Amino acid sequence: MKIVGVNASPRGNESRTARLVQAVLQGAASAGAETEYIDLCQFRFEFCTGCGRCYATGECAQGDDFSRVFDLMVGADGIVLGSPNYVNGPTAQLKQVIDRMADAIHCRSFEGRYGCAVCTTGGGGEDRVVEYLNHVLFMLGAQTTGGVGVALGPDPDRLKGAIEQGEALGRDLADAIVTRRAYPDQIAGLEASRNYFRTLVTANRDLWVHEYEVWADRGWL
Repeated sequence: MKIVGVNASPRGNESRTARLVQAVLQGAASAGAETEYIDLCQFRFEFCTGCGRCYATGECAQGDDFSRVFDLMVGADGIVLGSPNYVNGPTAQLKQVIDRMADAIHCRSFEGRYGCAVCTTGGGGEDRVVEYLNHVLFMLGAQTTGGVGVALGPDPDRLKGAIEQGEALGRDLADAIVTRRAYPDQIAGLEASRNYFRTLVTANRDLWVHEYEVWADRGWL
């Protein structure tokens, strides 16, 4: 069982989101998971240009660290996404990576995996970011186990309680992976999403050759 935690805060050692992501990983490790922490801002990512090359060939035209980080994520059983709230959304660094995952969404690359999300903020809106990040994981094909968001405001000690919640979230994520927990409502939504993308990929099979081959190889057509 491998779980990776992705921190998208640019604040380095001062990042409170980093501490929350690491708390989730610590909880998962206590439940028997192998864990890996990814500081997203230590890598170089270019913007998606919408060229469609990934749909056709499975390769990105950009020469940067995206494939390296994506391979770590897709090779794991569980994924933790963490970001501070920047204007009611994740950081630009994380959004830059998410925008590069259109091919992965079409191909349901996280199907069979589990994920969760965490967010820290000063004034509020943390739940909105957690919900968005879990939605991204869902769009990639994963079932999500929950999230932790904390608005610190003038009281940084609130982080202590969030860290305890994060550790519990990590243990729960590990349990979901081991027991192959099923969330019926999410499974129904994932099936509807798969049907949608099956139709989309099939309709574009002459252009999206790579994606059509992935679906055919998995026996999903």
